[in-house]
Amino acid sequence: MAKIISISALEQADVNSRLAAIVDSSFDAIVSKDLNSVIQTWNLAAERLFGYTAEEAIGQSILILIPEHLQSEETDIITRVRRGERVSSYETVRRRKDGKLVNVSLTVSPITNSVGEIVGASKIARDITTAKESERRIRLLMREVNHRVKNQFAVILAIIRETIKHSISPSEFEGRVSERIMALSRSHDLLVTAEWSGSSLFDVIQEHLKPFGHENQILLSGPLLALLPNAVQSIGMALHELGTNSAKYGALASDVGRVAVNWEVKTNVAGRREFFLNWDETSIPHGNGKSDDREGFGTTVLKRVAPQGLSGSAILDRSPGQLRWSLVAPFEHVVVSTVAEDEAEARKGPAE
Repeated sequence: MAKIISISALEQADVNSRLAAIVDSSFDAIVSKDLNSVIQTWNLAAERLFGYTAEEAIGQSILILIPEHLQSEETDIITRVRRGERVSSYETVRRRKDGKLVNVSLTVSPITNSVGEIVGASKIARDITTAKESERRIRLLMREVNHRVKNQFAVILAIIRETIKHSISPSEFEGRVSERIMALSRSHDLLVTAEWSGSSLFDVIQEHLKPFGHENQILLSGPLLALLPNAVQSIGMALHELGTNSAKYGALASDVGRVAVNWEVKTNVAGRREFFLNWDETSIPHGNGKSDDREGFGTTVLKRVAPQGLSGSAILDRSPGQLRWSLVAPFEHVVVSTVAEDEAEARKGPAE
């Protein structure tokens, strides 16, 4: 009989050792406490999550992890544990040793002794900070998308309203509206790809001029800049109108024209940065050098819609064989700037 008891003890010791190893290697923080909320055990994952070593945590109240405004949670947990209830997974906030708050998912279960009495509770805590941040970003993105979609609807209605005024047939109206909505779609695709954080100006120009071909006749020059979402849409609309006019009546209507698009950022005498964009087009004069949309929606976009959308201004000059469009707008309404760029600009001061 004594031999059998000895083997059972060894087996139990082996089981306990295996369980301890599993707990210690867990990626989740596993903590046990007594019914007075005093910490009894503390695994390595708990040390990583909360910052306390086992020596620092064991013997301390579990309240060292709970922010003051949430400490009533512990009273409720202990009350339920005493009744033998398991507290299903719920999300809350806990405080690390360094004072930082961390989002966690908690599960609490009663611990019983050899005779079935409840003597404490085990708590499994999982860090859900990354998941909560993802949820926050998704909510922000959805609000941004909702805002942008409403703006898109307004722009589409304006396109329809203005295009119909300058169309002489249903087929012409359909064609022009389709082209302009597709231009909006190209800007939308760029923003979606960048998760609505903006898009490279170089990419915006290339995307909107790609449908017109003649890439070897287009020269782009300027610094690498990321445009704000609103600027992607406003400048995209302007580029579409310029490209359409050029493909019908200007440089991109033949193999001998030239389009130069350049941009730069300057600091004015008041010390504020401004964004400049120039479209300079040279071609063989076509007829009287004027597009039939000269006073139509395209002109409205270039003179008013695009610049006003950026709190800026624009000049459109046409002459036989020549078209120039110049846009100037406050830097902060057009370009995504970094903290480092802002600090460097602040040190430079106003221009001479």
